[in-house]
Amino acid sequence: RVKMACLLPKASLTSVLTRRAPSSRQRSQKSQNCSMLSQRWLKDLSQKPCLPISICSYASARTLRYKGVAASNSSSNDTLNIIAAPISSHQGYGSAPPPQPGDHPLWVDELLPSFVPTPRQVFCNRALNMKHIKAIGFDMDYTLAQYRPETFEALAHQQTVEKLVTRFGYPEELRSFTFSWDYMMKGLVIDKNRGNMLKVDRHKYVKIGYHGFQALTSEERKTMYNSSFQSLNFEGNDYALVDTLFSLAEAYLFMQLVEFKDSPVGKALHEKSYHQLYKDLRSAVDMCHRDGSLKKSVAADPAKFIHHDPLLRKVLRTLRASGRRIFLATNSIWDYTNVVMNYLLLGERGSGRSVKWLDYFDVVMVGCGKPAFFNDRGQLFSVDVGTGLLRNTDEGMPITPIDEADVSEAPLPDLRPLSFSPAPSPNSSGSSLSSLDSMDGGASNGNGKPQRMKPSVFQGGCYKDLHRILGVTSGEQVLYAGDHIYGDIVKAKQAIGWRTLLVVPELDVELALQEQAKSVWAELRLLRTQRDSVDDQMQRFEWALAHSGWDPNSEAYAKNLAMLKETAARHDALRSKHSEVLSSLHRRHHPIWGQILKTGYQNSRFAHQIERYACLYTSHVSNLAYYSPNKRWQGRCDIMAHEDVDFPEEVGMWSPIQTAIDCWVCGGESSMKRMKQGGASFGSSSYTWTFYHVLHMHTSSVIGAQPGRERRLWIKNTLS
Repeated sequence: RVKMACLLPKASLTSVLTRRAPSSRQRSQKSQNCSMLSQRWLKDLSQKPCLPISICSYASARTLRYKGVAASNSSSNDTLNIIAAPISSHQGYGSAPPPQPGDHPLWVDELLPSFVPTPRQVFCNRALNMKHIKAIGFDMDYTLAQYRPETFEALAHQQTVEKLVTRFGYPEELRSFTFSWDYMMKGLVIDKNRGNMLKVDRHKYVKIGYHGFQALTSEERKTMYNSSFQSLNFEGNDYALVDTLFSLAEAYLFMQLVEFKDSPVGKALHEKSYHQLYKDLRSAVDMCHRDGSLKKSVAADPAKFIHHDPLLRKVLRTLRASGRRIFLATNSIWDYTNVVMNYLLLGERGSGRSVKWLDYFDVVMVGCGKPAFFNDRGQLFSVDVGTGLLRNTDEGMPITPIDEADVSEAPLPDLRPLSFSPAPSPNSSGSSLSSLDSMDGGASNGNGKPQRMKPSVFQGGCYKDLHRILGVTSGEQVLYAGDHIYGDIVKAKQAIGWRTLLVVPELDVELALQEQAKSVWAELRLLRTQRDSVDDQMQRFEWALAHSGWDPNSEAYAKNLAMLKETAARHDALRSKHSEVLSSLHRRHHPIWGQILKTGYQNSRFAHQIERYACLYTSHVSNLAYYSPNKRWQGRCDIMAHEDVDFPEEVGMWSPIQTAIDCWVCGGESSMKRMKQGGASFGSSSYTWTFYHVLHMHTSSVIGAQPGRERRLWIKNTLS
């Protein structure tokens, strides 16, 4: 149009510029059709809120906002009153229990394959052939053992506050702090020096930031973090990463301490820097783990703090039956590991505990000290499972004590490399997949009963000791499952080349909400396309008017200037609508931090790390029960921006066809054509329009010209 305008006389310029300008009625109808999907979704959001924000928590500006505590109305009184938590929810990130028997047929129970439901799927970032894996290892905490954050993290928060008051001399007012376990999420970054909590995208751009519980403005975030001259990697001593569910209570309490320090009643902390607050907090958390206060509570009632996982034994037996060596590598020491694994695998607690759970593993390494385990040479001790005492070893070989009275009756560990046996044949006696429940692994003793030596239990050491015991020659032969993105996944991948499986319990909630919001993502894509089209139209008006040579006082200039203003208003309305729908979508996942794996349209820093370092990822270890232990995992096809139109199915939505259906159902054929004329892009228009016309002819022939509900039902039933 600009080229045509340059060639035409001024008298014809007005008709060129106004030829496709929509009437007010057309603009109104188009806007109505465009917003119907998002309106229906927002209505559904109001009817079924997820993680609603407590209004009273945000009622006053810059009052004492450390959540769970509010200042008294009297200015002369520094008494603290408990108020509602900032978020009230029955389910949040990380709270979903493991899969249960009967949810879906297990791989060993069915001869014919069946589709695994999305929440139970294992997702692949990098191709992995399980036939090349000789050993499979697991972390314990938040990997094999899924803790209940509403109880476990609440206990950690309470005991950390107690340590800060009694051991570090913090004021008694901290005892009034309450804890909202679903306020925080994994993947956040703590700025120790400024007292800020940040959510960062994969480009290291801070999209959300809070100082205490006060949101940082866009200008504040830009000044502190997003200036072009800064190059922040959010690593080092000035930052801490919330990269495990163990850190939720710690991060939440840090925000409370920042609020307390900044408030009038927090005079006792005014002399402490934010960095010192975090240092004291970190020391108090470590003290809770060292003094056994957390462990004693869990040991007394494991079911209160740990989800029961009935499929875990089946998974471990299946993997061992496939010929792999199974090992446990955890930072927890022996006494606590014994408590948790007894509950998980044997259902035992108290006096009923035993070491029979060791039959599920070939090697158990406790007190590993990850991530240093993947780099440093640590002293390796053998553990006497009867007494819990440690024995010295010389590069893994046991050292006999001089005083024979110090020698336990338990046999010394056998550190010879484990021999690998091929996966048992399904037709071999006693090794069929259907009989795994009676299988402890190992060779038969000749009486039809399998037998194997008790596995060696060690503390400390490093990965070289483990490789030697397992008999593996390279990291590529080991698959390790863990929950800590840095301590378990990144370091294992970077330092020694282990293949990795990241356990992300939050995926259960993420996938459920993602399924509900499919139509919203299609609507957002359409709104982005319309915004781009209207923006281009507005710039064409501006260019033509600037280079037309018109007298600014002429009638033609005034008319086209008015049209430009109308187009700009339409652009602003689309931008506002787009921002509203996108913000509502993220608030549905979490009212403060949004979607855990997204920041706006970009992947979050946490999602970027998953994509780079986790070969596989899933919500629970037990999801492996739905897959073959010899599966050849295939990574998804990488899609670049220029390939998005050619392969729309690879980006998770069939946007062109979906857009055609949505527009047609909402406004009919005329709406579709008006949107096409208005500049909306529908991707690969050839098959999109073909599909649209076929759909139109079929609906016309089947239900005639009946609009509305009948047409919508026919489309739903047919596409199903």
